[in-house]
Amino acid sequence: MALSDLLYAAYERRLSRRLERATLPRHVGVMLDGNRRWAKARGHGTKEGHQAGADNIANFLDWCEEARVEVVTLWLLSTDNLSRPAAEVVPLLSIIETTVADLARTRRWRINPVGSLDLLPAETARRLKESADVTEDVQGMTVNVAVGYGGRQEITDAVRSMLVSHAASGTTIEELAETLQVEHIAEHLYTKGQPDPDLVIRTSGEQRLSGFLLWQSAHSEFYFCEAYWPDFRHVDFLRALRAYSERNRRFGG
Repeated sequence: MALSDLLYAAYERRLSRRLERATLPRHVGVMLDGNRRWAKARGHGTKEGHQAGADNIANFLDWCEEARVEVVTLWLLSTDNLSRPAAEVVPLLSIIETTVADLARTRRWRINPVGSLDLLPAETARRLKESADVTEDVQGMTVNVAVGYGGRQEITDAVRSMLVSHAASGTTIEELAETLQVEHIAEHLYTKGQPDPDLVIRTSGEQRLSGFLLWQSAHSEFYFCEAYWPDFRHVDFLRALRAYSERNRRFGG
């Protein structure tokens, strides 16, 4: 084993020990960014970059499980990404379908698709729903797979669902306007019933939300990592957890 590997392993163990008594997040959201730039830097095609990113997902879920995270939200494809050329989107959708199906097949985690599935090709939507059905009874960590996801679209869908629900029960617009509370909209989000993300991680050095979990991340802590997603390592995750544990979360108080 090379000296660099020994030093890395020692540093990783030290970080892990420091986190043993730390306050850790229940829900971690991650923006898996940088696959295309990772591929370009190595002279590979876009498809190879997306596949390399997909190959790192199971590792990340292992690390989250070790840290006793209860919910993970993986942003795999945004509504904006759907406007990319078909030559990129079609292979990417295939990679996502296969990756999610493989995660479901392990029956370690409960798969929960979040996003506007009606915007996706019928086969992609069918396979995501199938993965959710296969793991419906799994008691392990919940893994939200955000595909065809946009934060503004989610809030729009939630409001629409809320209005339809109230209309069905005979509530008028005037009555709803008088009684409307934050919780009424929250009950119709894709992540309803789940804790909001405590920690949101974005890889590749970008420092913006880009619409990820806009509603739910009101009180989230953010961690921006320079590594492209395919290069994101366990030690990078431990650093994110360390940064989270060192912050004083006042929730506006």
